[in-house]
Amino acid sequence: MNGLTLHYHPLSSYCMKALVGLYELDVPFTKHLVDLMNAEERAAFQKVWPLAKFPVLRDETRGITVPESSIVLEYIDQHFGRRGQLIPLDADAARECRVRDRFFDFYVSDAVTKIVTDKLRPAGKNDPHGVEEARARLETAYGIADDWSRQGPWAIGEAFTMADCAAAPALFYAQKVQPFGDRRKHLAAYSARLQERPSFARALEEAKPYFAMFPG
Repeated sequence: MNGLTLHYHPLSSYCMKALVGLYELDVPFTKHLVDLMNAEERAAFQKVWPLAKFPVLRDETRGITVPESSIVLEYIDQHFGRRGQLIPLDADAARECRVRDRFFDFYVSDAVTKIVTDKLRPAGKNDPHGVEEARARLETAYGIADDWSRQGPWAIGEAFTMADCAAAPALFYAQKVQPFGDRRKHLAAYSARLQERPSFARALEEAKPYFAMFPG
């Protein structure tokens, strides 16, 4: 073992994203599942990362704590894979990879989170305007991603990259809250390919025991 520990929860889309990258590169690591609803576990996690946001990768060998899913993937690509596996070596391709990674995080995953968390609010505390905006943002994102999906099997073409790690859980959950399969055939085909990818299929299988917790 190389001293890596991933602090995570299997149901989290951003944790799934990190898991997909780790599985793609076949990086050995230890999983530490944290229940943020458990005060003791939350307090222990805050000692690792005070913001208590998933995922966080701890590299004990190098004495480094790496938060944020995209940064986790950049870190493992740099130190534990063959450089260029998750982020292309070509500067222009690397930039496009990061653009699409951010796109799926900000305009798909975050919109889904807004819609889902609104369902968990107490009666009378809902934000219908915010949910309406999130749904509109999702619909716009679907159109953009559908066009991208015409261009190749993966997010930036022929190679599976960090952008696909982001897209896989984002689209999986988005389909549950605002289905796109009957309207965006290229995007639907891309999402199906992602679910068949062994790395993401493994992450989904590990999340199955927790699916009942998803209020979508």
